[in-house]
Amino acid sequence: MRLIDGFRQPRAAAALTAELAELGTALGARQVKLMEVCGSHTMAIARHGLKDLLPPNVRLVSGPGCPVCVTDPGYVDAALAIAERGAAVATFGDMLRVPGSRGSLADARADGADVRVFYSPVQVLDWAAADRGRPWVVLAVGFETTAAPLAALALEIRRRGCDNVTLLTATKTVPPALDALVTDPALSIDGFLCPAHVSAIIGARAYLPYAEEHGRACVVAGFEPLDVLDGVRALLTQLLRGEPRVDNRYERVVRWDGNPAAQRAIARVFRTVDAPWRGLGVIPGSGLALADDLSDLDASLRFELPVTPGRVNPACRCGDVLKGVIDPEGCRLFGAPCTPDRPFGPCMVSSEGSCAAAWRYRRSTQ
Repeated sequence: MRLIDGFRQPRAAAALTAELAELGTALGARQVKLMEVCGSHTMAIARHGLKDLLPPNVRLVSGPGCPVCVTDPGYVDAALAIAERGAAVATFGDMLRVPGSRGSLADARADGADVRVFYSPVQVLDWAAADRGRPWVVLAVGFETTAAPLAALALEIRRRGCDNVTLLTATKTVPPALDALVTDPALSIDGFLCPAHVSAIIGARAYLPYAEEHGRACVVAGFEPLDVLDGVRALLTQLLRGEPRVDNRYERVVRWDGNPAAQRAIARVFRTVDAPWRGLGVIPGSGLALADDLSDLDASLRFELPVTPGRVNPACRCGDVLKGVIDPEGCRLFGAPCTPDRPFGPCMVSSEGSCAAAWRYRRSTQ
């Protein structure tokens, strides 16, 4: 079944659940740990209570698929320092309440800083054009899916001559994070439900090394409930056969080679650098900084404010959640006192955060 018509049909869900149970039985005493590497998958799994439909010997854990969640608090500190210098700071909404070492952008806005939320990065150019006497800084946070529109923004800044707009980059790429996960023997991940949005950019081909060199089952799946269950079924089938490979079950959106135009734009605007990931440390070649010929658009250079590591609340176990070491409920702060209204870590803030998903849908998944 390559494409399921009617992604929420109860009869199809029941059939898939029965097949998953058979696969679980066929696994015998083997305990399987699968990781979804996408915040949107995490939300879908929690929303529809899909973990309750899995065999008891199959565990599905969240990974570092939320770009806001893996952003170092030092980046927030730099954004706050820039706002304190009188610049207007523009951001996606998920970043507003992410705690830095000394507060959040929401706190700064409450204190009078000009912090604005955009829905498309290009929107900032209209704001900046109407206020050319002031510097504007775009918080460039995201994975490959966001890197493409951010690349388009950088080129448009240059085309329009908007010399009062710069970018503070914390953009990252997913494959190096998977490298860190598969080479950590303590994590014992058997297979990946690969990130669908990112896969639309980089293509299913990008996961070949994890199947061929590291022996991990890899499946690209969509976000509907039956998409996810079908993806888990495909992973378990690979594991039972002992034939790890890359299976693209989301062909209606994801191509084998991805989106070449987006890949070219990202390569034109960015260069790879080492970058810090919450929970995973500094991962070589995982960050995207502006290319040398676009360095005048780099806010950290314009304001002479290099991004340095920030202070993480030692009681917050967001980093362990992002590696699948614990479920959100395994953090002693979860729910009391850490809630979406008073978050202690980014996993409880983002709309794609594992803790936020567990909190929001806790009644339907218990």
